[in-house]
Amino acid sequence: MDLLNTLVDKGLRRELPTREEALAVLATSDDDLLDVVAAAGKVRRHWFGRRVKLNYLVNLKSGLCPEDCSYCSQRLGSKADILKYTWLKPDEASEAAAAGLAGGAKRVCLVASGRGPTDRDVDRVSETIKAIKDQNEGVEVCACLGLLSDGQAERLREAGADAYNHNLNTSEGTYGDITTTHTYADRVETVQKAHAAGLSACSGLIAGMGETDEDLVDVVYSLRELDPDSVPVNFLIPFEGTPLAKEWNLTPQRCLRILAMVRFVCPDVEVRIAGGREVHLRTMQPLALHLANSIFLGDYLTSEGQAGKADLDMIADAGFEVEGADQVTLPEHRAGEAGGCGSHASAGCGSGADAGCGSGAEAGCGSHEAGGICGTAAVATAGEARTDLVAVRRRGAGTDLAPNA
Repeated sequence: MDLLNTLVDKGLRRELPTREEALAVLATSDDDLLDVVAAAGKVRRHWFGRRVKLNYLVNLKSGLCPEDCSYCSQRLGSKADILKYTWLKPDEASEAAAAGLAGGAKRVCLVASGRGPTDRDVDRVSETIKAIKDQNEGVEVCACLGLLSDGQAERLREAGADAYNHNLNTSEGTYGDITTTHTYADRVETVQKAHAAGLSACSGLIAGMGETDEDLVDVVYSLRELDPDSVPVNFLIPFEGTPLAKEWNLTPQRCLRILAMVRFVCPDVEVRIAGGREVHLRTMQPLALHLANSIFLGDYLTSEGQAGKADLDMIADAGFEVEGADQVTLPEHRAGEAGGCGSHASAGCGSGADAGCGSGAEAGCGSHEAGGICGTAAVATAGEARTDLVAVRRRGAGTDLAPNA
């Protein structure tokens, strides 16, 4: 296809595709899907080789969020039966992080539900960052705490944070339909504050909330303009007890096309498959590794994910390798640009949802993880509810049970 050849050429040159080209990727047929994956895979391998970065989420404070984000299991008025607990102590958070790091993760994403942190909350998180870094040399830490006030990004950077995650989630035109307690502009401002403070900015989207192709292209082009180092792509987990519980709009093929479009528009950034990959990609997850160069290991904020060992086996079987702590995530031309991230000194930052948050299925702070333990995949049909793949997290942070990593 001439379209794909053009997009590969542009991706290798870091040239922005036209909106029409991006929309055309989303409109390709299932018959052309493998060609689309192969083309976007060339761009992914050019900038990131066959490395896969592993990230691990720690939910510092779960539930009881005053914001009304429709996709979130921790939202105001949510009836989802999730874990609810207040702030983990620094040693508890460090212990939780250790499980993910032992499983191969190089970045820990510290997430807390809520509109945004108080100054005392920033102190708490700063103590947690210190505890984690004191015990794990070279680890990257990304914070995801919601909307930032003036000076808070700088304080997190001084405390040792490498990155900050805050997702745009959806297009500016439809944002008011998803959330009313804060604005799209508020989210953009927080990403800009993180950038200005020298933190590696992480910002992404949630697909599957009933948006149009045009909405998806709008938000990805907005992300390209914001220029984060990391773009997490979340697939909505329609949690029972939330307003979007009936929104089962995705198929594995649709998810792959979305990831390919993101890779073409943002060719040289860390594209992370975040919340919902187990639920919506299912047995097609290995193909997604040809498009994204980063995933979360194990469980998410309020939902269970694929077993950590299964993630590692999947990466190896697909012919990829786990990125080491001594490897720089971002390409050389980006590695020195944002907050020191990407340098060997910071273990090669460049992620961001990295920090889990901002995912798309639950987790406050605009996050939304993925839910569900992988099971037998049914025929991929948009509109078919796969509630059997959505499982509330009952282990790890906030419980007495060992985490999944």
